[in-house]
Amino acid sequence: FSAQNPHKMARGPKKHLKRIAAPKHWMLAKLGGQWAPKPSAGPHKARECLPLVLLIRNRLKYALSGRETQMILGQKAVKVDGVARTDHTFPTGFMDVVSIEKTNEHFRLLHDVKGRYLLHRVTKEEAGYKLGKVSRVWVGLKGIPYCSTHDGRTFRYPHPDIAINDTIRFDLKTKKILDFVKFETGNLVMVSGGRNCGRIGVIVSKEKHPGTYDIVHIRDSAGQTFATRLGYVFVIGKESHPWISLPRNKGVRLDINDDRKLRLEKNKQRIVNKPKSTKKH
Repeated sequence: FSAQNPHKMARGPKKHLKRIAAPKHWMLAKLGGQWAPKPSAGPHKARECLPLVLLIRNRLKYALSGRETQMILGQKAVKVDGVARTDHTFPTGFMDVVSIEKTNEHFRLLHDVKGRYLLHRVTKEEAGYKLGKVSRVWVGLKGIPYCSTHDGRTFRYPHPDIAINDTIRFDLKTKKILDFVKFETGNLVMVSGGRNCGRIGVIVSKEKHPGTYDIVHIRDSAGQTFATRLGYVFVIGKESHPWISLPRNKGVRLDINDDRKLRLEKNKQRIVNKPKSTKKH
């Protein structure tokens, strides 16, 4: 209620988003205009998603403008988790499968080790299933058991051993649970938030802290150990066998010196391979 007019009500949720207030991981140019796409209400939080317009225009470069993106989506050419989406601000998020049948391309949204969304190319077979982190397990009316996942899906009659923080693998066509993996020491996980976002490793130990965040200790394939909150840990495989194909660097974060060397080498290679100009002055 306003201080001047106590009877004036709020006008509902905000419908606009300033570019400077947009999440950093969207990587929008500072001088690219005043506004950013405001994500629609959907399966992923506004600060943790990637709107479809940014995925098609900014990442895949299939469109030059928002209007072109809307034309592509209007043809129902882009499917998210097997469903054609026409809303250009639809929020895609972690583990979503984006399919473009006209180009025969399939991508799974993962994080790179710097916390940015990565469009990881997958095969058609792998694009047929998805992983979901169990966020809630309960018994509904008439004693029917349910479980819900991180992307807002609800499944009836799950396996009785499925608990919160476990991961289920389900078929996107039949919407049936195919398998599940427990949140246990020794299983392979990917970090989906925080300062260690995008890192992959094996659970070493769990610490319970009543009244605050539980902590999980993880060791990556390079032998580095790090800790993060329990809520950021997403199980992606049994023991050291992943259920999904992993990015090129296998979720191992380099230190700043190694990262700098790698980038300098890439820039050198780019300069060497650059075709020389044949213009005559």
